[in-house]
Amino acid sequence: MKFIRTAAMTALVVSCAMATLNAKPAEAAGFTLMDLLRGGKKKQLPPAETMPGVRGGAMFPSEQAESKPLPKVTGPRYYTYKADALKLIALGGLADPVVTGAIASVGQTSIAESPETEIRTHFVEANVSAPTDAAKAVQDYYGRNPRLIWVTESGLTERARAAIGVLADAASVGLDPADYAVELPSDSYDPADMASRYKALATFEIRLSAAVATYVQDAVRGRIDPNRISGYHDFARKKVNLGAVLDNSSRSNDVAAYLKSRSPSSSQFQALQAELQKLRAEAGESERIVIPEGTLLKPGQSNPELANVVKGILKHGSETLKAEHSATIAAYQGTPDYTPELVSLVEAFQKEHGLKPDGIVGKASIRLLTGGDSTEAKIAKVEIAMEQARWLPADLGSRHVFINQPAYTVYYHDNGEEKFSMPVVVGSKSNQTYFFQDEIQTVEFNPYWGVPQSIIINEMLPKLRSDPSYLDRMGYEVEIGGRTVSSSAVNWYGSTKSVVVRQPPSDDNALGELKILFPNSHAIYMHDTPSKSFFKRDMRALSHGCVRLSDPKRMAAAVLGTSIDKVNAEIAQGRNKGVSVPQRIPIYISYFTAWPNKDGVVEYFDDVYGRDDYMRKAFDATRSARHAQG
Repeated sequence: MKFIRTAAMTALVVSCAMATLNAKPAEAAGFTLMDLLRGGKKKQLPPAETMPGVRGGAMFPSEQAESKPLPKVTGPRYYTYKADALKLIALGGLADPVVTGAIASVGQTSIAESPETEIRTHFVEANVSAPTDAAKAVQDYYGRNPRLIWVTESGLTERARAAIGVLADAASVGLDPADYAVELPSDSYDPADMASRYKALATFEIRLSAAVATYVQDAVRGRIDPNRISGYHDFARKKVNLGAVLDNSSRSNDVAAYLKSRSPSSSQFQALQAELQKLRAEAGESERIVIPEGTLLKPGQSNPELANVVKGILKHGSETLKAEHSATIAAYQGTPDYTPELVSLVEAFQKEHGLKPDGIVGKASIRLLTGGDSTEAKIAKVEIAMEQARWLPADLGSRHVFINQPAYTVYYHDNGEEKFSMPVVVGSKSNQTYFFQDEIQTVEFNPYWGVPQSIIINEMLPKLRSDPSYLDRMGYEVEIGGRTVSSSAVNWYGSTKSVVVRQPPSDDNALGELKILFPNSHAIYMHDTPSKSFFKRDMRALSHGCVRLSDPKRMAAAVLGTSIDKVNAEIAQGRNKGVSVPQRIPIYISYFTAWPNKDGVVEYFDDVYGRDDYMRKAFDATRSARHAQG
């Protein structure tokens, strides 16, 4: 049976991450349960009817000669992040007589001739842009509310100053204060020119409302839309009621506390926030230097990261080196061209640090230029983790399963605390595990392994065209139209869409003794594996998408609310059986290079898929889009 196990594991390597292409999810994860409903007997076709995909049990040489090249199925890709452009806030209609007349009285006080009304008449002159949702919220708020939130004729209110204080401290919760910066109106003005004064106050009122709305939206759901990062990211973007945000801001007795409460309150986020504060205290006023992993700069090339290379030399190079190359450093203006003078500077830096002085900026040089796992690098990881934490629910649930791919670990939580964790194997860099959330529904004992179409096409088809009996020898079952056929009877030069291939339950089954299902469009699930040696490795990005558990029986017992003995009893029966969990359990298939452990200590992990670099690029694109308009 050893040769069967080898073939099964070779095929399983690509079974999970690519299962969604050319195959319905049910075929990859759940079609085997249909056998329980078929009653055992296979569908018989009339003798005179030709079965799809079958040509008399033999291939003709002419078919091979005329066949098209072997097809290939590819997985998801990473995108160039596209940030939303800002939208101009349109408030012109609010100064119309009909509108001002409609809002002329509030309670016993007439505001028709008040300074507030005068300020509102200048809304039309306020050229303010904001993200689309924030712009709409500002328009809606002032369209139905006559009162101002942040200013009076005398200037800024204490409410405004409290809000500005929170916005200015946005970095403490992993956001960018520049995204919410609002220029303050001058305290001095000419009483003879109140029109200019009112215009400045009107502009400030709108800008601060837009900044507050933007801040709250970012604090709740994050600045980055994860689905624009890559096809591996799959999250429903959170909806934030920004209209209520401005209403609450206008009524709250403590607007600062209200705004601060919009960031996640989970223990994990609070641990990340405390870590960020500690790291920044350690870093002092030093400038962050981040050069994306994979950057390669050779003499004569042009690369925008050259500016960060020079910054790295200024920070980590010796005073002697900087003195010897002071003219080059002084003349550099941040341009991307890697000139001979800058090559000499880099070579001197490399020589000083024991590297080959070839002027090529690669992995080793970047590690020195950025300080490796320096304080700055940790800050960057924590900021990304805080952003990604906002994609998850505010409450992960008192009972949940949490997989952190860079940690190669799964954690089981119950009653609000971690009960156990175990090593896992996740997708390789070329076949990555997705980043998403779902609910555990079923544990399947003695599972069939339904081979997805992507595996049939990419891995099996080349073998089957040269050896049609390959699957028969390997112990796989082949069906067409519900009827079992010999592998050698299938026309492997035609379409495989109607062909079902599966591996029966056995000691050699590629999924081991059980799998845990949380049905999703990516055909990702947790499962057992005969390849236990993989769990001894430090780097366990070795599968093609699905998550292999080092102790699957313990996890199965936990999600079923039963004992390991009962799990063993189910397996011992030897038959394929699906058991629903008593209550669906949230599961988070996540990706964090910085994340707190059960004691609240933040741990750091390698960016195995390079996703942090795409996050940094998304931050840059968002910053550029938001600052492109005044």
